[in-house]
Amino acid sequence: MMLSVPAVRQGSPATAGQLLDLLWTTLSDLLGSAATATLLRRSKKALPADRELAGLQINRSGLEYTYVIPPEWRVESEESLAALRELVNVLSPILRELTGSAVIRYLDNHPEFRANGILFS
Repeated sequence: MMLSVPAVRQGSPATAGQLLDLLWTTLSDLLGSAATATLLRRSKKALPADRELAGLQINRSGLEYTYVIPPEWRVESEESLAALRELVNVLSPILRELTGSAVIRYLDNHPEFRANGILFS
């Protein structure tokens, strides 16, 4: 089950949970939930074990994919944002290799990501 987090207000500081929700939704809309889950799981696996990322779970139930965020990602925390940035740093080259620059440019145009230092290019 995906935990609901409040939506990000454009250009405002956000929690890592809100930004992951935006990333999941955006990628799912563009690539589908199975591809999104696979890409995020692969990116997480490529990183060293980290307390901030340990609680991030990506699950499959039948044909549906969901994620669970660590509780710390529900509040503003630089550590959680740093962990999300690391995840995006691994995800971005994979996205570029698979989709070219179109998805990267699309994600980079989200002001919510830019305002919180989440950069894809």
